[in-house]
Amino acid sequence: MKINHLTAAEENFMKLFWKLNSFYLKDIMEQHPEPKPHQNTVSTYLKILVEKGYLSTVKEGRIFKYSVLVPIEEYKTFLLRELSHNFFNDSGKEILEFLCKEKLISQDDLKGYFDLKIEIKPTKTEEPKFEYAEEILNPKKEKKSKGKDKEKDKEKEKKKKKKKV
Repeated sequence: MKINHLTAAEENFMKLFWKLNSFYLKDIMEQHPEPKPHQNTVSTYLKILVEKGYLSTVKEGRIFKYSVLVPIEEYKTFLLRELSHNFFNDSGKEILEFLCKEKLISQDDLKGYFDLKIEIKPTKTEEPKFEYAEEILNPKKEKKSKGKDKEKDKEKEKKKKKKKV
């Protein structure tokens, strides 16, 4: 179902209609807060909202019974998607950043919400090894050559002597 934009006045009437869900013109006149609009004004808005697809009508004798066709949650979704598309490049991240920056939502609000949804586990990080610093600070003592190492050293020395000659 395609949802159409509402004017501020239409939206105010719809807030009352969403509470009532199914109603007659007299119900609106009774429930509307002061200052109450004229009955003809309310009738005009009812007609517009029927044309826009927000309300349906059923004739009962000489009067009409109105029912809400577009639930408030669907309208909220429509508005949020429009806002996201027009002002935040369809980015939820940008919306969250804006809400936090304007203090419309707190980090605790987010933390409480996300604690229910995801579990963040800290990753283990190894401390960096400073090999060069270790060599300077803790110089290694030279080890004495053992059997096989001595033989290798002797062979290297012989090769060096042959090259010199």
